[in-house]
Order: sequence, then structure tokens, then C-alpha cells
Amino acid sequence: MRLRSILLPTDFSESAECALSYAADLARRDGARLLCLHVVETVAPPPVVGYAPTAEPPPSADVSEGLEESAQRELPRLARRDECAGLEVEELVTHGEAASEIVRVARERAVDLIVVSSHGRTGLGRMLFGSTAESVVRHAQCPVLVVKPKGSGQ
Repeated sequence: MRLRSILLPTDFSESAECALSYAADLARRDGARLLCLHVVETVAPPPVVGYAPTAEPPPSADVSEGLEESAQRELPRLARRDECAGLEVEELVTHGEAASEIVRVARERAVDLIVVSSHGRTGLGRMLFGSTAESVVRHAQCPVLVVKPKGSGQ
């Protein structure tokens, strides 16, 4: 199987950096394009208790805007890392629920492989925060490589 394009979702965490190494090695091996994706999760506005007309955007809009600006700064830095030297790298920021957006982008871009990191949460942490990687594995139409953080599960 020859890979032409690899999707690398990132949240810029240490776990995601481990996944970058795998994705870049695979892309280099096959001459594949690397699509780095960051999903800005939708921030729910606080519940409205009373009506207070204002001209200011809700605080959640400011947070989302800040997260997008941060992603627009960080993605090019990711593409300039040594691991990506010589690779064709595309950067993409989307908005929504992470797992759904990863699966959607993979389908729309017809990627051959998704390389996603797992934060290695178990028990209560997993129950509270869910597992993006698990959801991607269940719903993606292409193969998914889940990269566990170093030292997890040992």
C-alpha cells in the first residue's frame, strides 16, 4: 500500500508531537503529502439568565478567535520542524467537535491514513473528556494509526 496523503490532527500537545514523528516518517517513506489539521473546538457560551443587550460579541467568540489565531501561528511552526524537512505539508484549521472534524476532513480530502495521538487517559479522565482517537478509529473510512504517548500503558 502506497500512501499519497496522511492526515495529522494536532492539538500541539506532547502526545501530538509523538504522532508527528510517525506521520513524517511515513510521509517521507512514500513521498506522501502531510496534512496538518487543528480543530478549534466550539466554545459554548455561558447560559443567559437575563436579557442584557450589548454590542460586544459573546466571550465565547473571543475565546474561539484567540484559539484560531494561536493555531494559525503554531501550524506553520509545526511544518518547519526538522521532521517535516523536505515534505509537502499543508496546514488546515477547522471549527467544531474534534473527532467529527477529523473524520470529515479525512473523507473530503480522501486521505490514505490518519495518524492521531492518544493522550492515554483512562478511568475518570477518559469518561469526562472522552476519547477523540477512539471516535476517529470508529468512524473513519480510512486506516487510523493511533500513537500512544511515550511511557503510557507500561
